[in-house]
Amino acid sequence: MKTDYIPRVVLVTGTSQGIGEAIARSFLQQGDIVIGCAFSPLEKAPHVREMQAEYPQRYHYYSVDVTQTQQIEQFVSKAEKQYGRIDVVVSNAGKNVFKGIDCDESDWSHNLDLNLRSHWYLAKCARPALQKSHGVILIITSNHAFSTMPGCAPYNITKRALLSLVQSLTIEWGPEIRTVGIAPGFIDTAGNQAWFDGHPDARIARDKTVKKHPVGRIGKPEEVGELCLFLSSEKAGFIAGTTIVMDGGRSAIMQDEDDA
Repeated sequence: MKTDYIPRVVLVTGTSQGIGEAIARSFLQQGDIVIGCAFSPLEKAPHVREMQAEYPQRYHYYSVDVTQTQQIEQFVSKAEKQYGRIDVVVSNAGKNVFKGIDCDESDWSHNLDLNLRSHWYLAKCARPALQKSHGVILIITSNHAFSTMPGCAPYNITKRALLSLVQSLTIEWGPEIRTVGIAPGFIDTAGNQAWFDGHPDARIARDKTVKKHPVGRIGKPEEVGELCLFLSSEKAGFIAGTTIVMDGGRSAIMQDEDDA
């Protein structure tokens, strides 16, 4: 951290693990103040406690169910009251709702609330503060927004809708607020490792997945965090209204050899 660096106030949802945790760490390592949230209570979030111990003055955490609009309102209000400003919002919280297109209505509704409405409502609540700071909104979607696989609905449907949310926020709230989307592909998180472990041979499953990526590996959570740092900086000031895919070239492949 540079000694003359002026910390920004950054809201990050879904910080208890995986990509959200890595995003929070990236901002903290740069010297920013991070106010994070996730569904898990503090006692069930060991990574959160680790970050609190490492950055006791600059990392704050709240247990928030982002499917509940009132809880989102309270989260944003607490953050602004605590520091008097919000400079960056990283709307990351979500989960894989892989139920298939014939899913129950309850799965459909939960997916819409968690993977779409929560992003819109978080942005809506943070808008007044971000207008004052001329801030940035980053929305984490998925490469499933561009192409998907059987059984991944209704998740992929909301991820596709987030592309339009990024566009609408940009054209209706700019130039005071700049909005960009990020669509990660296969990132090496505990959740994805659990998916590997669900196969008869986890090593074979991982190797098969790695071979589908032209860069020869799957992504690292901290790489998403580093991209967030760049996109929220003045260096990226001309990037708005678009969603950047980071999937190691996976989407460039027309067809897998073993699927031919």
